[in-house]
Parts: sequence; structure tokens; C-alpha cells
Amino acid sequence: MSMSSQDKNEFADEALRMVSAARDKDITMRIMGALVVLLHCEKYLHLHDAMKRELTDIDVMTYRKHCEQLEPFFVSLGYAPDEHILAYFGDRRHKYYNKSNGRGIDVFIDKLPMCHTIPFAGRLEKDYPTITLADFILEKMQIVQLNEKDIKDTVVILREHEVGEVDQDTVNAKHIAQTLSDDWGFYYTVTTNLGRIKTTLPTMKVLSEEDRADVAAKTERLLDYIDRVPKTMKWKMRAKVGTKKKWYADVEELVR
Repeated sequence: MSMSSQDKNEFADEALRMVSAARDKDITMRIMGALVVLLHCEKYLHLHDAMKRELTDIDVMTYRKHCEQLEPFFVSLGYAPDEHILAYFGDRRHKYYNKSNGRGIDVFIDKLPMCHTIPFAGRLEKDYPTITLADFILEKMQIVQLNEKDIKDTVVILREHEVGEVDQDTVNAKHIAQTLSDDWGFYYTVTTNLGRIKTTLPTMKVLSEEDRADVAAKTERLLDYIDRVPKTMKWKMRAKVGTKKKWYADVEELVR
């Protein structure tokens, strides 16, 4: 059975309760992952539902300066820490669980270290209650083994929002391009995945021709921004090696 809109809304409400409570405690915290789509897309959210996009955990980003506050904060909200993860990864990642509702919270600290590392220093203040749309696109497009759910999330965000050079309600292509201009590997993964978005669009039956054309055009605009930004010498040197050398990190699995 696919997840209902009510179930999704309950996830969103819980994430909003968390971020609001964090703000009351002067903890900077922003929502990441698929919930960004629910909270930023009003006009085209029906596409997310039609794609039968499931939600699992709540993901948030915060800063290292709040590390000591995190455990008591989440405990006060009814969540218990995963002690193993806290002990081994506490300076960069926490996990919390709520037995009463079965939900898990994945807390990332300062950066998102996946196939490529996305730094968040100074970025969380750019939007509320979620990370910015540009950082969301980077979060999704840094995945080397891109999966269906990440394509769905990215397509709906691009359908709803314009591509430009600011963060408010816009996919800030300038920030994305600058982030990739110093790291060829990250650039290669993101541009490859944006290409995959374009080739996948014709197979997405829930999209209209207008939807497909709009997302394809925005994908092209993003790629154009990325290619036009001057690249660093480090980027150019790594580009010469290309895919002959591994250009990404294996994603660290945190198992209870």
C-alpha cells in the first residue's frame, strides 16, 4: 500500500515541529530530503503523489556548534538516540528514534558527506524551514547510483520553481555552478545525473508534455550555468584524469 497524503503530512508536521522547537532553543536546524518537496511545492505536489513517492525518515542539517544540545533536545521531543552512532559519528552525524510513532531522525552536522561532500557553512540561514532549493538539488544529484525516488523529487522541484541566481523560492544555479567549479568529480556526477533526468522524462507517464518540456528546459538552463562558470586549476587538472580514477566516495552505511 502506498503512503497516503495524510501520512506524508504527518511527516511534514513532525519535521516542522522539530525545526520550530529548535529555533526556540537557538539551534539552527533545517529540513532536508524529500520533505523539501512537500514544503516547497504547492502547485505541482500532485505529481509527487501520482509518482507514489514514499517517505521513510526525517533528515535535518545543523551546525557543529549545537552538537552538545542535540541529544537533550531530541530526548525532550520524545526521541531516543542511537548510542552506537552517537559514540562513533557524534561530531558529524546523529540518529534518533521515536518508538511511539516509529519515526527516525537523521541529523547531519555541518556537511553532507555522501558520494560527494556538500558543505553547509553559512547556508542554513538562507532559507527556512528547509535547506535551500539549490542545496536540495546538490543533495539529490550527488548520488552516483541515482535512484528513482531522487529523480522524482528533483523533477517536481524543477517543475515548481524557476532557475536563477537567488535562493528564495528559486533554484540558485549560480551557487550550484560555483560549488562544482572546484571539484571535477562532483561536477561530473551532477552533470551526468542532470542528463539522466532529461532522458528519464519521456518515461514518466504522470507528466504532461508541458511538464516534460518545462523540466527539460530548466535542466538545460542548470547545465548551461554549470558549464559557463570558470573552473579552478584543481578542477582542470582532475578533469584530465577523468573517470580512469574513482571520482566519488562510497556512501557510509550507518547500521544500528
